[in-house]
Amino acid sequence: MDQEKKFTAKCFCGDVKFELTGGPEVMAYCHCNSCRHWSGGEVSAFTLWKHENVKVTEGEDNIGVFNKTPDSARQWCRTCGGHLFTDHPSMGMFDVPASIIEGFSFEPGFHVHYQETVHPMKDGLPKFKDLPSAAGGSGEEIDE
Repeated sequence: MDQEKKFTAKCFCGDVKFELTGGPEVMAYCHCNSCRHWSGGEVSAFTLWKHENVKVTEGEDNIGVFNKTPDSARQWCRTCGGHLFTDHPSMGMFDVPASIIEGFSFEPGFHVHYQETVHPMKDGLPKFKDLPSAAGGSGEEIDE
């Protein structure tokens, strides 16, 4: 019997569904201009999952893709426009918005691109100017 955690996620209308297995590698908030524009919100609550832990179970032919950069393939449902995930091929991960994962407990560890914030958050979590050094950023932290 498979004891590994499984979560389901879907677009706004439910035409595209996918399964997430195990747990995310990272849970955090992003404050960058790009994520704000894509999400339509002041901050993006994201989760990063290894490619092998994400499987589309319904509606794969209904997924639209936009590559803003070679390392950012944003994907959505062609019926409702609901956001699904962003593929980051160089990282081997999908960025899945925490809000579309059913029954998922979002527990962020830090904030990224905090120098671009339009919604300051005083929550005691580390605030990185760009990205942690382990993710290729400067690792520089900003005060709350």
